[in-house]
Amino acid sequence: MTTIAFIGLGIMGEPMAFHLVDAGHDVIGVNHGRDAVERLVEHGGRGADTVVEAVKEAEVVITMVPDSPDVEGIAYGDDGIYRNAEPGTVHIDCSTIRPDVARQLAEAGSERELQVIDAPVSGGQAGAVEAKLSIMVGGADADVEAVRPLLEAMGSTVVHVGPAGSGQTVKAANQLMVAGHLELLAEAIVFLEAQGVDTEAAIEVLGGGLAGSAVLAGKATGMLARTFEPGFRVDLHHKDMGIVTASAREAGVAIPLGAHVADLVSALRAQGHGDLDHSALLLLVEQLSGRSSATQTEEA
Repeated sequence: MTTIAFIGLGIMGEPMAFHLVDAGHDVIGVNHGRDAVERLVEHGGRGADTVVEAVKEAEVVITMVPDSPDVEGIAYGDDGIYRNAEPGTVHIDCSTIRPDVARQLAEAGSERELQVIDAPVSGGQAGAVEAKLSIMVGGADADVEAVRPLLEAMGSTVVHVGPAGSGQTVKAANQLMVAGHLELLAEAIVFLEAQGVDTEAAIEVLGGGLAGSAVLAGKATGMLARTFEPGFRVDLHHKDMGIVTASAREAGVAIPLGAHVADLVSALRAQGHGDLDHSALLLLVEQLSGRSSATQTEEA
């Protein structure tokens, strides 16, 4: 049994923490909203009111928060992880943040005799609930192997991809590909509907061929029904595309299609759809095509 401070019990973090409890670990939850902490307690974990309280008795600290400044705010400062955790504590950051920030965290943790691992996840809320996340891990070999059982309790694919910051770099590539897949799926759906095709049948056969993907399998049904309850919000994918474009610029790499999709995600967010699932890119394609859902209903 490992004592784990789990900071950030959102739609991803909460089920991830539950799986760690189910695996027999002592999990102490910290979250801005107290309701999530109470649910963790009901599930067999414990709750804490502050980061300091949680990390003082933890062997491992896991953070799952929205953005780079959130992780930095939790890690640094008098009330942060690095000032209050015992030497030898491992910090696993499962958030999606900038690779350069992940490297800075590893350096700062090392100065305090802490091991820092970046382990961003992919799979959305469904993957978190089902413990089928793909986890891309950056850090020292021995540190990663020491916490692999914890990562495997939360995900079905755990791959060590390199030193500190590497996990975040691979996650940026993941988000680039997912955004591209979503945009092309949205365009395909609007194209098929405009042609009067049996769209559900079309999606079924496309899914069985080379066009098939986890994005198509996981998102097409909701897109056809125009239900965009968030498994992963537009706001977060907008943030991630900012990481991708900045990292590509820094590396001198051209991502012409990725940059265009980043603009489309930004436009969707600017229209007030930031709280919707990222599959809501369909709404933007409909708008650009002059085929809103209301228009399609009238035509039917």
